[in-house]
Amino acid sequence: QVQLVESGGGLVQAGGSLRLSCAASGSIFSINVMGWYRQAPGKQRELVAGISGASTYADSVKGRFTISRDNAKNTVALQMNSLKPEDTAVYYCNAQIKVKSWSSWETKWGQGTQVTVSS
Repeated sequence: QVQLVESGGGLVQAGGSLRLSCAASGSIFSINVMGWYRQAPGKQRELVAGISGASTYADSVKGRFTISRDNAKNTVALQMNSLKPEDTAVYYCNAQIKVKSWSSWETKWGQGTQVTVSS
């Protein structure tokens, strides 16, 4: 059973910083893309940042957020700087995982962590 466990959310004032971390555990053969999504109340879940070899960012976070990955530890992190009230959302870790060399890629999600930015 593969699990993604997030940590690092919380309450911060506008202009502040937070760092989110996510660790994948369980029977893992390989991980392809890892990333972060967010969902604000009443809105659809959206991609914030993703990383495989290269990284990609939503336009709204470019220059403020940085995604990083440690392949040896199966972890991914999101450094969020210059936070804005509109960044308030539940942030979800996401990964494409193979549990065996012959298995298909499976998409896994973490449980989500709340990020609240006050003005």
